[in-house]
Amino acid sequence: MAAPPGVGLALVLLAAAAGVAYAGTRLPLPSRPARPSRAAAIFMIATWVLALATLLICVVVYAQQARHGHIGKAPPADPITPVTFIGAGVTLAVILISSTHRPWTRLAGAAVGAMAAPMIFELPFDLIVMARTYPPIPPDPALYRALFFLPLFLVEVTTLSLLSLSPMVRLSKDTFFFFALMLIVFAAWGLSGFAYPSAPVPITLNVLSKILAFGVALSLFLPQRARAGGAVLEDLYAAQLAPASSEIEVDLDLEDLMARFTAAVAGATTAGDMRRRVGALALATTWTAASVPSPTPTLPPAATGSWSSRLRPPPHPSHGATWTTRSNY
Repeated sequence: MAAPPGVGLALVLLAAAAGVAYAGTRLPLPSRPARPSRAAAIFMIATWVLALATLLICVVVYAQQARHGHIGKAPPADPITPVTFIGAGVTLAVILISSTHRPWTRLAGAAVGAMAAPMIFELPFDLIVMARTYPPIPPDPALYRALFFLPLFLVEVTTLSLLSLSPMVRLSKDTFFFFALMLIVFAAWGLSGFAYPSAPVPITLNVLSKILAFGVALSLFLPQRARAGGAVLEDLYAAQLAPASSEIEVDLDLEDLMARFTAAVAGATTAGDMRRRVGALALATTWTAASVPSPTPTLPPAATGSWSSRLRPPPHPSHGATWTTRSNY
C-alpha cells in the first residue's frame, strides 16, 4: 500500500528538525558568527541591492508573460501578509527596546533582524513549494519558474547574510530550538501538500510557522546570559554564596583595610607623599608562607610623623635624597 502524499516530505522535515535540535544541545552556545571584513561587508550589501533590483525586474517579466498567455488571474485572498508585517514591526520594536548597544548599532541591527525574520521562513518554504507553483507559464514553465525563484533565493540568502554584519547577533540554543519547531510545523503542513492558506488548518500552520521564524530572529538579538567554562554566570555567583563551596575564600576585613589606608595617608601634603606612605604601609605588612598577616599591624601615628622601628620612609625628594632599595630594609 502506497504511503499518502506528503508523508515522505514530512519525514524528511522531521529528521531535519531532530538534527537541528540535536545541534542546539551539542554546540558551544551562545556564540557569535565571524564578522566579515569591510570589503566583504560592502560586497554583501551591494549584492543584496543588486538581488532586489533583479527580483523586481524578473517579477515584472513573469507577470507580463502570464498576462500574454492569458493565464493571469486575480490573486486570491492573502491572510498571511498582515501577519508578516505585524511580526516584522514587533521584531523591530523588541530589538530596539531590549538592546543596550549604541543607538546606530541598535537601529541597524533591528532593521536587519526585521528583514531577516521573514526570510528564515521563506527560504525553506520556497525550496519546498518551488515545483508546486501554478499555473505553469508557457512556453517554458521551467524557465519562467527559475526566472522567478532564482533571484528570490538570492534575495533571501543575501538578506540572511546581513545578520553577520551586526555585533548584536548571537547564536543560542533558543535559535536552534525555534527553527526545529518551525520545521516540525512544516512537516505537519506537508501532510496536506502545503495547501494554500485559504482554509483554517493551512492558515493556522502558516501563521504558526511564521511566528516561530520571528522567534528565531529574536533569539539572535535578545541579550544572552554570559557563560564561563560552560556554566551560567548567575549560577556561579549563587555558588559563591552557598554554605558549602569549593571557592578559595579570602579572609579580608575591608573596613580594617580602609582604616589602614586612611591612617597611612593622614597628614600627607602632596600626591607623591601619599604614594610613599601607601608604599611604606605595603612594606610594613609582613606576610609569611605559613601565616596570615596580622589583622592590625602597628602603624605610626601620622600626626607625629614617627614610624615603626622596622621601616624608615625615605626623605622628601626636595631634600636631595633618593629612594632606599628593598634590599636595604
